[in-house]
Amino acid sequence: MDRRYLSDAAHFPGGHAAAIAVPRSTAEIPAIVRAALRLLPVGAQSSLTGGATPMGETVLSTEKLARILDIGGGSIRVEAGVPIASIQHALASLDAWFPPVPTFTGAFAGGIVATNAAGAATFRHGSVRPWVQALDVVLADGSELTIVRGEHTARDGRLRVPTTSGTIEVPVPAYRMPRVDKVSAGYFATPGMDLIDLFIGSEGTLGVVTTVTFRTASPVPTTAMALVPCASEPDSIALAADLRRDPSVAAIEQMDRRCLEILHEDGADRLCDVAFPSDTAVALLVQLELTAGTTEEQAFEQIQDGRIDSAIGRVCASLRARGAFDQAQMALPGNMRRAGQFLALREAVPAGVNQRVGRAQQEIDPRIVKTAADMIVPFERFAEMMRLYRDAFASRGLDFAVWGHISDGNVHPNVIPHSYADVERGKEAILALGREVVRLGGCPLAEHGVGRHPVKQALLRQLYGDEGIAQMRAVKRALDPDWKLAPGVIFDR
Repeated sequence: MDRRYLSDAAHFPGGHAAAIAVPRSTAEIPAIVRAALRLLPVGAQSSLTGGATPMGETVLSTEKLARILDIGGGSIRVEAGVPIASIQHALASLDAWFPPVPTFTGAFAGGIVATNAAGAATFRHGSVRPWVQALDVVLADGSELTIVRGEHTARDGRLRVPTTSGTIEVPVPAYRMPRVDKVSAGYFATPGMDLIDLFIGSEGTLGVVTTVTFRTASPVPTTAMALVPCASEPDSIALAADLRRDPSVAAIEQMDRRCLEILHEDGADRLCDVAFPSDTAVALLVQLELTAGTTEEQAFEQIQDGRIDSAIGRVCASLRARGAFDQAQMALPGNMRRAGQFLALREAVPAGVNQRVGRAQQEIDPRIVKTAADMIVPFERFAEMMRLYRDAFASRGLDFAVWGHISDGNVHPNVIPHSYADVERGKEAILALGREVVRLGGCPLAEHGVGRHPVKQALLRQLYGDEGIAQMRAVKRALDPDWKLAPGVIFDR
């Protein structure tokens, strides 16, 4: 058996499968679903929660379902196995794009729907959910369902799912979801909700997504970036607050001092030709969307002239007002090499942490695993959340790094383990932080989903309580009474 199907990006332990199915046509999927006793749909297996690691199920991989079926008129229809990078490439020929692209562009269309994926630009463009216009889904009994947004909405606390064998009534959970930009925490629920939203973010537990129709946008904006060193965390938060108000700012990424130490230790800063002042406490990576067609020369002139009637001029004025302009480094429109270096620098941070976790697992204790949080709060509570993060980890004597999406209040504190005890203390800290994040009006499960991870499942229970989990189980029983699809993902039976 090909072992690449037995784990995902979380390296969740113990992966094993009854069989592997790799259909080449969506027409094959109903029969595969009917024949399997237990089935786990997977895509690019880029899950960070163990949600794409099989535990004895038949694995249904969508990797061969890679056709673009229709494109144009403000939308694109694709099979579930089409990578996001391929979607962007196809749309570019029409001067169109898919704005809510997640950080990993190798993720598949079906996977980003299943997890309601989000990324750096969620602050400006939202998560995947509002960009999904239609889905084709195979239910647990093998029946096929086409769902178009707006055609089926909840009434009297129930969703009515039309199938070939009759209508299935699904109770809408009564819990209240956090009001933040990113929520990937079990089943979507709100009065009067659309049926399509039940399947978005359901992590493969309610149906197998076979095709997706995404809404698209045009024209493609011209992009620019600024890498901005900040002397303190409060300075970085104040600057981010200023920049969030500018409509040209699509995303602001944050890397703390420990992240910058990792970059230097690994030589990634030198490889990317980036040097930070010695007093840098936080680096911000600001991504701008400018008027389509803006050239490097025009952007340079706008910066030099201090023109606040231009997007890049306004952003530079904000940097000057906070004393951050002189140390900032820019990747102007068209300078793809420099932009690529900035993005590579950002991606070298999680890569560096993951390498350290892997070495600790091999050299210190095989029980060591990645221990990290994925939480979001309203931006006005972000400074408080950062203080809580640092107190929770530092008080337990942990080595840790924090990076992520400061523009929408979502960052990822990661433990750098030096013993198995560090992993245990890290889990303890994350559970304590989950309660605090809920208190602040946030969500302890922002963009990576729940999957099989026991800490994330505990955070879900903290968020919605036992009654909320029971309501999710009622949804699952209505659509999958035999618990066939992705058993053990999100919650146990």
